[in-house]
Amino acid sequence: MLKLYYAPATCALASHIALQEAGAAYATELIDFKKNQQNSPEYLKINPKGRVPSLITDRGILTETPAMLAFIAQSFPKARLAPLDDAFAFAQVQSFNSYLCSTVHVAHAHKMRGPRWATEETSFADMKRMVPKTVAACFALIERDMLKGPWVMGEVYTICDPYLFTLAQWLEGDSVDLSALPKVAAHRKRMAERPAVREVLGQERAAA
Repeated sequence: MLKLYYAPATCALASHIALQEAGAAYATELIDFKKNQQNSPEYLKINPKGRVPSLITDRGILTETPAMLAFIAQSFPKARLAPLDDAFAFAQVQSFNSYLCSTVHVAHAHKMRGPRWATEETSFADMKRMVPKTVAACFALIERDMLKGPWVMGEVYTICDPYLFTLAQWLEGDSVDLSALPKVAAHRKRMAERPAVREVLGQERAAA
């Protein structure tokens, strides 16, 4: 059985939703950030990065959301969570998810993870001030050029959709005007209505 290590309100939500959508047999374990469990010796043996998510498989441990989402899609092909029979289309899925991981999430992280990139308090404050602008710019690009239809890739739901939904959950906290992103807002609402998403959100609220 797969085992997902997660914390509420983190990017682990994307993999949690994907597992539920895939109909996978899986267990979850909450990592309590308030107790700094992500840096406990026990968890660092699982993920030396001290972050979530982590996914235990029968072949080893996976980290990084794009890799985990691709693994879930490929492990449960009947769920049709990615265009596995089209190399170019699958690469487009990976391209979108890589953008969320490498650019959008990093822009958001500057609000509270300044010590990763600087040492001066004034630098941290400047990073925080830039977050509404940088995150808004990322989502403006998604709105204009990357969100192709009712779902990220167009008419077909893929592993891109829970990932976009997860990061879009943070927009208000990043002081981004959602009214300027009608397609993203509609996508977020559409995602929230899916049974798998409702189930996972309920699980995470109950565990928090």
